[in-house]
Amino acid sequence: MFSVLSYGRLVARAVLGGLSQTDPRAGGGGGGDYGLVTAGCGFGKDFRKGLLKKGACYGDDACFVARHRSADVLGVADGVGGWRDYGVDPSQFSGTLMRTCERLVKEGRFVPSNPIGILTTSYCELLQNKVPLLGSSTACIVVLDRTSHRLHTANLGDSGFLVVRGGEVVHRSDEQQHYFNTPFQLSIAPPEAEGVVLSDSPDAADSTSFDVQLGDIILTATDGLFDNMPDYMILQELKKLKNSNYESIQQTARSIAEQAHELAYDPNYMSPFAQFACDNGLNVRGGKPDDITVLLSIVAEYTDW
Repeated sequence: MFSVLSYGRLVARAVLGGLSQTDPRAGGGGGGDYGLVTAGCGFGKDFRKGLLKKGACYGDDACFVARHRSADVLGVADGVGGWRDYGVDPSQFSGTLMRTCERLVKEGRFVPSNPIGILTTSYCELLQNKVPLLGSSTACIVVLDRTSHRLHTANLGDSGFLVVRGGEVVHRSDEQQHYFNTPFQLSIAPPEAEGVVLSDSPDAADSTSFDVQLGDIILTATDGLFDNMPDYMILQELKKLKNSNYESIQQTARSIAEQAHELAYDPNYMSPFAQFACDNGLNVRGGKPDDITVLLSIVAEYTDW
């Protein structure tokens, strides 16, 4: 069945979708550190076959949430399933990439304003790994600098994030595709396939930085969510999130993941993926069965390190 992850011990003084007493615009100061209250949920594509994997992995997807004294960092990655045709488990690459990112953050080997640096260092470690590792993966890294209250992001491929404020999407990642259903990706190929397997540099990731406010909602997910749920459906689910306690965030993350999972197997539903396929001259209808990973975060005042 599905899995639910929860992270952190933050106490929030945020009013979702509005001003709080600690928001500077409300005259309450708000000069303290910010942090993220995060819960996660997901489904592997083989969920209906009863196949689950241990750890923060849903099928070929992987994710992490890590804390350092300077920042909260989270990430998602989607292993490229085509490697399975060559006897390679796609989840090994995405899972190793996310675990390496998590370790680097916990060791303090990163700069909050440079999430691409986290991807670059992690990818280089994978390339130098003594244990052979093959595969490909998209990746999205989100960093909240506690002191500056700025969110720094790096997105490579078709995973991504939304920032919701006052019930509206105020920031979102840009999807990166070489062509239809072929996202940018990090890869490690056997020597004989180098130059043949599609492989992008971490520097190709789209990077953004912007200020966040208390109560902002950040949804980070793999394409299994965005290919099956348009923004308006996601926003409808987020309206049910009335406060920033763990139970409410977990329930909402679960509700979003469950709805995306159901739509993925609806043959009569015109999903965002099917619409995109039609726009590219393909006659496609229905949801897109895929692994789904959802990390749902709320920006809160950090009061308990």
